[in-house]
Amino acid sequence: MRERAKELKATRGGKVDAESAVLAKIAEMAEPDRVMAMRIHALVKAHAPTLSPRLWYGMPAYARDGKVVCFFQAAQKFNTRYATLGFTDAAHLDEGAMWPVAFALKELTTVEEAAIGELLKRAVG
Repeated sequence: MRERAKELKATRGGKVDAESAVLAKIAEMAEPDRVMAMRIHALVKAHAPTLSPRLWYGMPAYARDGKVVCFFQAAQKFNTRYATLGFTDAAHLDEGAMWPVAFALKELTTVEEAAIGELLKRAVG
């Protein structure tokens, strides 16, 4: 919550370049989270360029019209065995009466990157 309060305070005065803040947060991450976060950042820019990078509760996130659509949560942040790529209700991933909105990431291969690219396209579609 402290990180979120800092984010809100910094953005109120227009003091922070959001993409620079996201890249700085990614640079602080330990391996392999840093590599995955950079790949996720590149995938978002390639497959969902309309999303704007920003920090959200201390995590890299990507928003449309100020509302977060997806985010990356480093494994190290919560001392878990995998990182998480999550989507909020602003993502258009609806599929019937039930669908996944968070995905565990242990590594990114071309298979996972392709799947994430498709998810991102659907999320903003």
